[in-house]
Amino acid sequence: MAWGKKTHPDPVVEDSVPLGMRIAGAFSWRVLVVAGVIALFVWLMTVFSDILIPFLIGIVISALLVPVSNWLQRHHVPKWLAVVLSLLGGLAAVAGLLWLVIDQIIASYPSLRDRTVSQYGNVREFVLNSGFGISQRDVNTWLDEATKWVQDNSGTILSGVASAGSSATHVFEALFIILFTTIFLLIDGKNVWRWTVRLFPRKARATVDGAGVAGWITLTSFIRVQIFVAFVDAVGIGLGAFIVGLFFGGMPLVIPIAAIVFLGAFIPVVGAIVTGFLAVFVALIFNGPLAAVLVLGVVLLVQQIEGHILQPLVMGNAVKVHPLAVVLGVTAASGLAGIAGAFFAVPLIATLNAMVTTIASGRWRGLDSDHVLEATPKRGQHGRIQLRRRRHQVGDEVPAPGSDDQPSAEPGTASTN
Repeated sequence: MAWGKKTHPDPVVEDSVPLGMRIAGAFSWRVLVVAGVIALFVWLMTVFSDILIPFLIGIVISALLVPVSNWLQRHHVPKWLAVVLSLLGGLAAVAGLLWLVIDQIIASYPSLRDRTVSQYGNVREFVLNSGFGISQRDVNTWLDEATKWVQDNSGTILSGVASAGSSATHVFEALFIILFTTIFLLIDGKNVWRWTVRLFPRKARATVDGAGVAGWITLTSFIRVQIFVAFVDAVGIGLGAFIVGLFFGGMPLVIPIAAIVFLGAFIPVVGAIVTGFLAVFVALIFNGPLAAVLVLGVVLLVQQIEGHILQPLVMGNAVKVHPLAVVLGVTAASGLAGIAGAFFAVPLIATLNAMVTTIASGRWRGLDSDHVLEATPKRGQHGRIQLRRRRHQVGDEVPAPGSDDQPSAEPGTASTN
């Protein structure tokens, strides 16, 4: 055997390995490589989470505000003014919602505190007279054990408070990243996307652009639909709690409950249920066990409407993701990254699904979008200027999803090469 000469496996050894084993081995090492790349990617996201999470939040907010800014620009509002109005409108909506919640909670805090103390006494009397053999000494023992646990773990609790105080700096840093990401995507999203596309090989740029457009469209659709679903959850649970309260002397904190449910509903499947238990707790404190059971029934009914009507029909048509994938994605992402993972799971799954599907099917070649098609002036009949839409060739400069709308052809005057 000459040195340096390429050798092949012994035919006897190769033939002795079953074909199925060879195919399984070929699949296995490729799966291991893909899994290793995914694990590395997840590890990098964990390391840079302080930057990545605010950046992703900025992208989500941009997906909500960019269509508003583009709509204003289409109605002849200057670009700078459209950006400012979009940002101020979003900030005003968030600030108004927070002010409403905080104002209602402050106004109801005295009565909530008194009713909590009163209901604690009622629950204690119920436990003592329940017939389960629980005495006052048992209750005192449990309270002493709880107090001792707090004292024994006071160091951990205080260190957690200290770390929370030190994390205030990280909160301001995150808000800074969110704000500037949103501003720059509103102002210069086109050039940001061009720079991103130019990172890829020239022959792949048109494909990347088409996939990006599909992902961006899916993301914006998801945000709009999720706002609608969250609004339905908030109105359903808030209105149901209010109606139940009418039969028990009134239900306080209905507006803060609805606002918290609205925010919690952005975590699909479980968000509305978890935040809805706040309404159950308030009903238990102010109106008793029967009212709490009725409010719990309202929460479950609204969740059933979301799960069987809104998610399959509205959300399913918008993001094209099966409900099973939503449940598994939220569960896995929440286990990996907590609340942030649960929040980003569905938009990330939907966006990646749209991008991969677009690339695999080749739909990017015929994607009828102002981001993939460009308008060029063309002399029509009688010297009239028409707009001829030309598809981007490989290596062309490509505009960004979410950027200013390109000029589009009038109906019946556009032709595609």
